[in-house]
Formats: sequence, C-alpha cells, structure tokens
Amino acid sequence: MLLPKGGVSWKAARSNLPPTRAIWVLFTRSRFLLLLALTGLIVLLWRGIRSSAPDMQRFYCWGPSKPPMEMTPNEQASWTSHLSTPVIFNHHAPLEINSSTIQHVDLNPIKSTTKAVQNNERVLILTPLKDASRYLSKYFELVAKLSYPHHLIDLAFLVSDTTDDTLAVLAAELDRIQKRPDSVPFRSAMVVEKDFGFMLSQDVEDRHGFKAQAPRRKALGKARNYLLYTALKPEHSWVYWRDADIVDSPERIIEDFIAHDRDVLVPNIWFHRYQDGRDIEGRFDYNSWVESDKARKLAAGLDKDTIIVEGYREFDTGRTYMARMGDWRDNKDEEIELDGVGGVNIIVKADVHRSGINFPCYAFENQAETEGFAKMAKRAGYGVYGLPNYVVWHIDTDEKGGNV
Repeated sequence: MLLPKGGVSWKAARSNLPPTRAIWVLFTRSRFLLLLALTGLIVLLWRGIRSSAPDMQRFYCWGPSKPPMEMTPNEQASWTSHLSTPVIFNHHAPLEINSSTIQHVDLNPIKSTTKAVQNNERVLILTPLKDASRYLSKYFELVAKLSYPHHLIDLAFLVSDTTDDTLAVLAAELDRIQKRPDSVPFRSAMVVEKDFGFMLSQDVEDRHGFKAQAPRRKALGKARNYLLYTALKPEHSWVYWRDADIVDSPERIIEDFIAHDRDVLVPNIWFHRYQDGRDIEGRFDYNSWVESDKARKLAAGLDKDTIIVEGYREFDTGRTYMARMGDWRDNKDEEIELDGVGGVNIIVKADVHRSGINFPCYAFENQAETEGFAKMAKRAGYGVYGLPNYVVWHIDTDEKGGNV
C-alpha cells in the first residue's frame, strides 16, 4: 500500500472514512442492537455460571432420592463414598431468649485457685448454730478480723432446735457488723431457720457422751446439708465451714488454706486449759484421722447402719489422730493426708460440694457427718488433707475422761 506523497494527514484519512450518517444508521439498526444485547446477556450468564459452579457442587446430593434411614447397605455405601452433605451453621444469627422465667448460669468461669484475691473469688462462710448465743460475740470478733477481702465473703447461718436467744443475738451482731462504715461489713449475710426435732442439751455430759454421738452426728449432718444447699450460690469458689465456739485463729486463715490448693483441708484443733497458773495445751478434735487396718477390720464386722464415733473407748479403731501430732511452733504448711476430718474448721473447694459430696446424715462406710464427708470425698477421688502444725483454738469443754 502506497502512502500519500505528503504523508498521512487527518484530511486524507477522513476522506477514506464512511460518512457519519452511515455509521449512525448502522449502530441504530434493530438487528445490531439485538445482537449487542444478546452478546451482553451471554457474557453475564457465563460469568454467573462460572462463579456459582463451586457452590452448586457443595450442595450436590449423591445417592438415591430417599432418606438415609431407608437405604439398603449397598445404597448407604454408594452414598457415603461421595461428598458428605454439607451443613452450614450461621453463627451470626444467635437464638434470643427473652423469657423472664428462664435463667442462664455459666459455672465454667467459677474456679478455685491459689490467686483467689486477685481473681475476686467469692468465699462462703457457713456456721450451724444451736444454743450458741454465748459464743457469738467472740465469733464475730474473730470473723471481723479476717484479712480476706470482706466484699468477697458471704456469711450464712443455720439456727436449729434452739432454746436460748441464739437467733436474737445473731441478728443483733449481724446488724452491728453490716452497719459499720469501714471495710468490715461482708458482701451479704443469710440466716436460715430449720428445726429437726433434735433436743439434746448442750451440757458437756450430754453433748459429748458416747451414747449421744451417733444421733448427734446424724442431726449435725442434716443441718449442714440444709445450710449448704440453701446458701451455696453459683458465684462461690470456696466454702469455709467454721464453728461458733472457736476462741482464736489466724487472721489470714482463708489465704493460708487457699494457698495449699487442696480440695478439702483442715487445721489441728487444740484448746487452752489453765490450771495452777499454767497453760495446758489440750488436744481437742479426734475426728481428723488416718485410717488403720484395725479400723477396717472393725468396720467389716459391724452392721452397715452402725456409725463409728471416734475418740471413744467403745470403738477401738487404732487410727492415727492428727490431734496428737504436730506443734504450732513448727512449720505450719506441713501437710498430711487424712481419711476423716472434724467439722470445727474446714475449707472446701465449692465444686467438691457441687459434685454431690455432702455430710451424710446416715452411715456411709460406717461414718457420718464430717467423717462421712471425708470418706465420700475420697471415694469420689478428691484429696483430703490436714495441717498438723496449723492450730485453731477451740473452747475448753472441760471434758473429764471418756475420750481417748
């Protein structure tokens, strides 16, 4: 092709183009517009098919057109040899429940750890009371001094079969404590009343005599369980059982015990007795013990409903008593494993109780109440321990003989 002598110019090129009118007529013809529309539709359909093909493959159903429950074994094998039917859960569309009668409790965050204070772990202090008015002033004096943050402590009491002014004194003491303007008031306090028809007097001779022990332990077990199941809330991480007749205990006892990270833990229980100007340190609680072969043999020969009460000559068990061990001057963190525990002072991880470990008001492995509680806890795989050198001081009950 020969170029014009003067080169390519707009005028020369324009002379070779068709007229503008002819071009306009071509583009506005019906056949051209229809062809253009069909071409665009085909392109759009093709792109849509290509993008949806993988999604369609996900929902492709293999096998016969019948429910899996109605397939023959061969049809089941043929069906499952291909892709599984996909199931899509839309996690962005939660189920909303607005009924005021439905409550949701999540126990997963409730832990019992050695960092209880940092984690704001709640402690429930439980105290059963019967004719205990004379002990309550000292009880609240000691409890008010506990160093564990009081805003993390809930108090609960069960008053049962009382003939004195226990309820009135308790109410007055609680009112006084909870109205204080400092950091002494506790998070909450609960008073439970429940009589069980057990009217044994609180005299030493009646209360600690051998014949009274089995019925008394059964009644105490029932009282503890009523108190526990009424007061324990989902927020509690620890349960601290504390009797009313303690006369002295360390202010950091909760933190000290939590640091051991044990399922069940008890201290040694002693008492002071002053004679001729001398302080005689007496050993009080014989319910914290280590099992013996002699006791196992004794239990094997007893009726299953017989309750062995510890610390009395009528049952020669040969068990090792923690009360006869240890010294408060020695290492207070020394531990021993126990098979029975006394109820004067116990710290329990709340989940132990939630798992069903309570205080049997019947013979469980020939034990009841706190000793039955320890047996039950060990049967369930929980650890039961004592601190022989960590002493909590009980009142002197002036017992004269009868006990081991």
